[in-house]
Amino acid sequence: MAQRNRRISLKPGKAHAALTLTHPNAAGIDIGSASHYVAVPPDRDDEPVREFPSFTADLEQLAVWLKACGVDTVAMESTGVYWIPLFERLDARGFTVLLVNARHVKNVSGRKSDVLDCQWLQQLMTYGLLRGAFRPADEVCALRSLSRQREMLLRSQGRHVQHMQKALTQMNIQLANVISDVVGETGQKILRAIVAGERDAQALAAMKNVRIRASVDEIAKSLQGNWRAEHLFALKQALAHFDFIGTQLAECDGEIEARLQRLQAHEGSPAKGKKRGRARNAPKFNLRERMFRTCGVDLTRIDGIDVTTALTVISEVGPDMSRFPSVKHFACWLGLCPGTKITGGKVMSGKTKRVANRAAQALRLAAAALRTSQSALGADFRRMCARMDKPKAVTAAAHKLARLIYTMLTKGEEYTDQGQDYFEERYRQRVLRQLSLRAEKLGMRLVDNPQPAC
Repeated sequence: MAQRNRRISLKPGKAHAALTLTHPNAAGIDIGSASHYVAVPPDRDDEPVREFPSFTADLEQLAVWLKACGVDTVAMESTGVYWIPLFERLDARGFTVLLVNARHVKNVSGRKSDVLDCQWLQQLMTYGLLRGAFRPADEVCALRSLSRQREMLLRSQGRHVQHMQKALTQMNIQLANVISDVVGETGQKILRAIVAGERDAQALAAMKNVRIRASVDEIAKSLQGNWRAEHLFALKQALAHFDFIGTQLAECDGEIEARLQRLQAHEGSPAKGKKRGRARNAPKFNLRERMFRTCGVDLTRIDGIDVTTALTVISEVGPDMSRFPSVKHFACWLGLCPGTKITGGKVMSGKTKRVANRAAQALRLAAAALRTSQSALGADFRRMCARMDKPKAVTAAAHKLARLIYTMLTKGEEYTDQGQDYFEERYRQRVLRQLSLRAEKLGMRLVDNPQPAC
């Protein structure tokens, strides 16, 4: 059988045009820890490739040399954190600085191994083959640094909690088996009394809160152990580290509150919504109100998103979504949208790309918390868990949360939960419609059979 020749019509604007000089005044910089290699167009200087040390005075000379060469656009690779001082200095000087992904540079076929990296960057940037990474405004960058610092402090504090639990276990003090949290109110009273020298199990057990389910005798029994001096010393130091990091967390929360006040662009307070308990690691100030005055909407109205998740997302992205043309671009930047690996008209894989995005991680944790939520999002998440793997369902739910956040920030509309019953009724109507279509194709008709009342 003769093979038919198919005519493939290209969509408007999808034709491959010839390479043109998009940025004729572009420069490329290869970032290093000790020095930076800079390349400008060959006709701008007798020595178009120069090396500049990473000292501040040399960075000033670099910026002056680029101005003298008529450069207005600079492309640099994201190498560790070494690019940050140079990026900020060139951006303050008025240059258009693009931070490009090293993976994208290597994916473009060329003579990268035969020439200096800075010359290859300059050549690719000249023809517009590179795209800059997303970087929020300076105020948002400051908030992002503080948020990441707070996250690091919380991780350090958690490690010292483990050290306290280890010292208790080595002394055979089984307090963690009768109290769910050794850093709660009851646990802290008992630990501080032990460090102060109290050894009477009944006296220690009497410090329990009324909400503790374990009895005084059970707690006293768990506090009988061998009070070895070296383990008590380790417990004392772990508790001191825990308190010190708590002081640093309070200072960090004060800085975050001050940054949120600078970003405040709206007035008023969020409307009363669902009554939720205070997040365990949330700052001491009214973070929900500060976030509302920064964004203009209350992101915590979305089920699964608490104040700490909202803070993580806003500190990573900022309240301004104009850098993302559509919600699809935002989901792609987060790494939550499905992949499109298609070969020969067959979908080979729909796996999402691997990205190290803190906002996406926070949304995944929020999506996993929807498992017990009696809301439309919770019902949808449980439905997806029933028909796909749990990790895929978490990613799909996080994708939906990201779309809701983008819509709220761009349109300024509050989210209203329709409820679990509304979602179940919509699902039922959708199933009935599909069954009716299948019955019609088979020459049958679907008849409703109402159940008689008991």
